[in-house]
Formats: sequence, C-alpha cells, structure tokens
Amino acid sequence: MALIEAILADKAYGMDIKDADGHQLRMDIPVDQGGNGSGFRPMQSLLAALAGCSSVDIISILKKQRQDLTNLKIEVDGNREEGKEPSLWKQVEVKFLLEGNIEETKAKRAVDLSLEKYCSVAETLRKAGAKIEYEIFLNGNKVN
Repeated sequence: MALIEAILADKAYGMDIKDADGHQLRMDIPVDQGGNGSGFRPMQSLLAALAGCSSVDIISILKKQRQDLTNLKIEVDGNREEGKEPSLWKQVEVKFLLEGNIEETKAKRAVDLSLEKYCSVAETLRKAGAKIEYEIFLNGNKVN
C-alpha cells in the first residue's frame, strides 16, 4: 500500500502531498475558484499520472527491444463532462514525441502496449468512461 499524506499548505485550498519516500507534490485549485493556483489541480494530476505511467512502460519496452531512445516528451490534454458533478474525463488526447535511433514499428508497438495493455492509469480512465486517443511522432515524423 502506498502511504499518501496530504497537509494543508495555506489557508485556502493548497495541499502539500507526500508519499512514504518523502516525494512531494502541491495541489491547489485556480484563483477564480478560491485557491491560489499554486499547484496541480486534482484532475490535472490524473493526466500527469497517465503521462508518467505510460513513459515508464515505453522506456522499459524500448530498452528491452534494444532501441536507442534519446528523448521522450508526452503531451496530454482532455475534455471533461459538462454540467455533471463529479465531472469525469470523457476525452483524453495524448501525443508521444520520441527521438532516437528507433525502428518505427518498435516505437508504435511500445506506445500501443503501454496504453492498451500495461498502463494502469489508462485502464482506470477507460473504466471511468474516458476515450483515450493518441498519436505518435518519431524524430518529428508522424507514425501511422
């Protein structure tokens, strides 16, 4: 079990969140909602978790395939349900930008395996009703 501790960081909504190893994350809400805007919004952290989860998978898969990944950037955006509480992610778009001496088929396979098989965050979002779409770019060129 991962122990998470959240401590009020200011008198508004900001929370400093720590894990059992002492890693920290600040969460807050936007100023127009009464917060200070000093950290990730809670729903943004889900998209950040998707990027982090998928990155670990992709790096691991490419290493096993003996591919030379020199850089990885993941951009995640999404749309939430309107007029609902709670308002879940309904559409998530992910862009994977890989660089290095990597075979195109292996880059595609690594991303596909991550999002379709290994990434627990992606599966959690899907089970909550989100549709995840993604595109892959290798050294600036779109992978089909």
